[in-house]
Amino acid sequence: MDMGAIGRRLVVGLALLTASGVLAVAAPTEAQAQTAPSGCAGRKVRTYPFSTGTLYVYKKRGHVCAIVKPKNSGRAQWMMVSVQAYRANRVEDEGKYTSWAGPVTVHAGQRCVWVKGKVGSGSVSKGWILC
Repeated sequence: MDMGAIGRRLVVGLALLTASGVLAVAAPTEAQAQTAPSGCAGRKVRTYPFSTGTLYVYKKRGHVCAIVKPKNSGRAQWMMVSVQAYRANRVEDEGKYTSWAGPVTVHAGQRCVWVKGKVGSGSVSKGWILC
């Protein structure tokens, strides 16, 4: 094999390696945007459906984030979501919203958290989770 052929193969190999690196960096960002469109970072660890909505819980590097989404979005209705790490203050978002309440985030580390969600007259409250 002559030096020109080796050089061409090196250039093609380097181009493929660069392209795969770009795709590897871009793919997690797109996946994260699809799983957490409301502002929570991390991976979804719990989903709690209830009569009027759903409470979603995400976790990333010791931070726990929660949002609540109504079954019927589009019209303003009373919503509430809260997260409390064990032996810490509760963080809450409450008001009239059309799409979701939250996100609310706490640094829990390895501690348990208590999550609550409410849409209209329906609600969910989970005991200490993610212990």
